[in-house]
Amino acid sequence: MPHHRHLTPSPSHEEHETPNPSLTPPPMQLAALASDEPPPPPPEQSPRRIVVAHRLPLNATPDPGSPFGFAFSLSADAHALQLSHGLGLAHVVFVGTLPAEAARALRRSDELDRHLLGCFSCLPVFLPPRAHDEFYAGFCKHYLWPRLQYLLPQRAGGQRIPPLRAPGCTDPTRRRTGASPRASSTCALPGRRRARVRARLPLWLLPSFLRRGCPRCRVGFFLHSPFPSAEVFRSIPVREDLLRALLNADLVGFHTYDYARHFLSACSRLLGLAYTSRHGRVGINYHGRTVLIKILSVGVDMGLLRTAMASPEAAAKFREITEVEYKGRVLMVGVDDVDIFKGVRLKLLAMESLLETYPALRGRVVLVQIHNPTRCGGRDVERVRGETAKIQARINARFGGPGYQPVVVVDRAVPMAEKVAYYAAAECCVVSAVRDGLNRIPYFYTVCREEGPVDAKGAAGGQPRNSAIVLSEFVGCSPSLSGAIRVNPWNIEAMAEAMHGALTMNVAEKQARHVKHYTYLKLHDVIVWARSFAADLQLACKDRSTMRTIGMGIGPSYRVVAVDAAFKKLPPELVNLSYRAAAAAAAAGGGGRLILLDYDGTLEPTGAFDNAPSDAVIVILDELCSDPNNVVFIVSGRSKDDLERWLAPCANLGIAAEHGYFIRWSRDAPWETMASKQLAAAMEWKAAAKNVMRHYAEATDGSYIEAKETGMVWRYEDADPRLAPLQAKELLDHLATVLASEPVAVRSGYKIVEVIPQGVSKGVAAECIVSAMAARRGGAPGFVMCVGDDRSDEDMFGALASLCGGGKNGGASSSTTTTTALLAAAQVFACTVGNKPSMASYYLNDKEEVVDMLHGLAFSSPSSRLRAAAAPRRPADFDIKSLLRCE
Repeated sequence: MPHHRHLTPSPSHEEHETPNPSLTPPPMQLAALASDEPPPPPPEQSPRRIVVAHRLPLNATPDPGSPFGFAFSLSADAHALQLSHGLGLAHVVFVGTLPAEAARALRRSDELDRHLLGCFSCLPVFLPPRAHDEFYAGFCKHYLWPRLQYLLPQRAGGQRIPPLRAPGCTDPTRRRTGASPRASSTCALPGRRRARVRARLPLWLLPSFLRRGCPRCRVGFFLHSPFPSAEVFRSIPVREDLLRALLNADLVGFHTYDYARHFLSACSRLLGLAYTSRHGRVGINYHGRTVLIKILSVGVDMGLLRTAMASPEAAAKFREITEVEYKGRVLMVGVDDVDIFKGVRLKLLAMESLLETYPALRGRVVLVQIHNPTRCGGRDVERVRGETAKIQARINARFGGPGYQPVVVVDRAVPMAEKVAYYAAAECCVVSAVRDGLNRIPYFYTVCREEGPVDAKGAAGGQPRNSAIVLSEFVGCSPSLSGAIRVNPWNIEAMAEAMHGALTMNVAEKQARHVKHYTYLKLHDVIVWARSFAADLQLACKDRSTMRTIGMGIGPSYRVVAVDAAFKKLPPELVNLSYRAAAAAAAAGGGGRLILLDYDGTLEPTGAFDNAPSDAVIVILDELCSDPNNVVFIVSGRSKDDLERWLAPCANLGIAAEHGYFIRWSRDAPWETMASKQLAAAMEWKAAAKNVMRHYAEATDGSYIEAKETGMVWRYEDADPRLAPLQAKELLDHLATVLASEPVAVRSGYKIVEVIPQGVSKGVAAECIVSAMAARRGGAPGFVMCVGDDRSDEDMFGALASLCGGGKNGGASSSTTTTTALLAAAQVFACTVGNKPSMASYYLNDKEEVVDMLHGLAFSSPSSRLRAAAAPRRPADFDIKSLLRCE
């Protein structure tokens, strides 16, 4: 085949092919695009949308006279192009691969890029043939696609998937997803950071790669495939990587509520994420970002169908169908891909059952089954073709005759003008897919019956149009077509009865159902869908300007964490300076230093089998407590017996147990209670709380009850991640009702529901400790470090903010001190564990960094025994050089 000569890239560079970043789109067609620090665009320009799909919306016809060997044109029926009509065509750029024949023949060149970008707003991505086959034909179509359709491997060997690796050299992540070259092409486009809308299954990992190149870009992902139940999805070996990739988008869209529900369930079960619903919108909080979930079926391009129906070819084909080929017949139509999930075999079997059951229909009814061209071959495709041909031959042999074939299969590329003629002429449309996401055939049929040729209504004299649809209940458009006859395609007899009902339905009922469908389609066409999706994407990113983004992880685990602009990682140099300054002030009569630490999730992992602290933690805590300038407290919801046993080696360590109800200043000091004697005596509510919790513990495998002296806790860290949160929410309401008249507070925490006395919290405990320390030492502490990881610790952060004078804490000092603002002159470092929304001003990533920070503080004291250790622990972030920089 003739094609323009181009240099072929060497194999070592194939994975990294990207368009020339200097390519500049024509100013009248394309607005400024993505980069990090560009000049501002003209005020009249609107944000650019970049639509990334597997295939560009192009037709490529071999043409020896073309400089590239192919004549290119926009493909009017391409879904990506139709979507752009709702976004404003002048501001849309398409990124994807060329049509298959052109992709095999051409190689990347700047001239080709400029031509396609300038003439069609298309930027091609070139993948090596082997890489494309691995990611599209291999992984997407032959592995991931069947799983999304609920088809599990039927043999133990199955298809092996190599582990996903961080992108670098030759890795299966890029090869299987094709995401990296597309992300490079997208991020290389010149101009400002702008909104991006992308869709389609083969690019599932693309949001992660886009986040790496452009962390603040707007990314929308719409899945046109079904999303299976969590039980099926969890069988995919790379399940977590796929979910994390989708969560790197700002907006994730699905056709139906069921698909969205399955996605939310998978995120809960596999990643432990919860979702919230507010003002009718569902969102998942993922590392400080709210990922919105959108449910809206894609409509049709009414203008495209009207253009096709108005063509002379459509009118001629319609007359041929109604006046020649099928004159006097009742026509049913089906249009499907050659796919094992489209249910073509079931449709033909139902047709056979229909003719068996109703002999009067023989010779009158014809089913025309149109097969769309296959995008990816294989044994399954050939098997479907073989089964279809076999059943067709049997039906035609049994019920056909001279001039009559009850089943006609059109297995070739059918132009749009010919398809709309079949839609307009058919009395009934049959869709029998056993699982399908984006299937707009019933939409096309309805519009063509309404706006097709004059005689398409099946009645004369300008009467209202009508239509009848037999629709599988497993198709994505099924919920939106309330007038269709819904069937379970696996029930052959029921589908045959539905087909008979559609053929014999009275005209008035068919008209009423048709009007309902057509009205819906007019109000929900593809333009409305695109605008709605773009509006929700804008809403999902509305707080972007006030947030700061931080990239974390490598490879498929890469994610972007969004935090408040004032929220930052705890800086070692500032902590060290304040720590040393407070020691000098204490030597001159100041109040010293106070360190408040949560236990579970801060010093030791939450839910561990043995929560006793490690030897390293004990050594560090003991070293901090041995400094006379320090007061160190563990403030925890744990019982005093557990904390007393675990922390016994630390003689000078203070403990505030059960959220501060019990306080002890050192190992040899007596326990003090924060509450009054009357409150301590009023514990009759514990029996009622325990009875309620026992019921939920019995009904939730893996959960258990922890009884404390002052409270009751229901723990579910080992329970089913889908059932347990639902049970916890119900238990919370149940306890609040039962204990409404008792002096208690019912709270939820990290995988716990607890009941504690009113007026008891870590915040109150922190205030008591600060006040007592000021009284004992003759002044409030000049340095306060407070670290925690869950909701109960937010009470401490809030209390410290109040003691600072009402502002958000975080190292800022004030020149005035009042009785209520004991810490107004102190350096206060409130720090949460994990990068997440918090009342704290600082964060550390995990408990290891907390221990590193404490080790650094202990090591920085001139008299520290850790300095004399033979092999001192060297913290990751709070390294020795940073901590000793001021010495």
